[in-house]
Amino acid sequence: MPVSAGSPEPLTTAQQELYDWLSDYIGCHHHSPSIRQMMQAMGLRSPAPVQSRLRHLQQKGWITWQEGQARTLQLLGGIASGIPVLGAVAAGGLVETFDDVQDRLDLAPVLETRGLFALTVNGDSMVDAHIADGDVVLMEPVSDAARLRQGTIVSALVPGSGTTLKHFHCDGLTVRLEAANPAYDPIELPADQVQVQGKLAAVWRQI
Repeated sequence: MPVSAGSPEPLTTAQQELYDWLSDYIGCHHHSPSIRQMMQAMGLRSPAPVQSRLRHLQQKGWITWQEGQARTLQLLGGIASGIPVLGAVAAGGLVETFDDVQDRLDLAPVLETRGLFALTVNGDSMVDAHIADGDVVLMEPVSDAARLRQGTIVSALVPGSGTTLKHFHCDGLTVRLEAANPAYDPIELPADQVQVQGKLAAVWRQI
């Protein structure tokens, strides 16, 4: 059973069937399936029942999913929301050892962000923003790119190049996507050719 920011609610038989199939598929292929693939796997002729099950899975805390956007489904699990903060650690000299819990790091506000989705980082274009190859970035969906602050780190769909993680700048007509690595040139495109999918909420790095 997955562990999310809260205890997930029980599933119906149909919802459990879809969740189990999604778990197997994502574990094998390392990306989420299409609605059509889910329809075929469940023996359904219409996308409506699949979309209904996905909405219920999201409401019950088992997945995150952006309706209408391909490949955004993520299974929730494995991240605790109450991580103990035991003290400080020095990056220079030494500090005294910690012997008790001083506080708890609550990740729930991030994990409970509506529609939150995750992407695995490929490449080193954002290393100066402390985002390395292999990190997992948690992204908050963006409904209106015009309201983003200049320099916000976003995932953006670029025609012919796929999705990229970059600093976002826009002057109204032109979008400039800047890397956090001087080895990469900025990407400049007409604003109507760039689809901003999400803005950075957190970085997850497994050591």
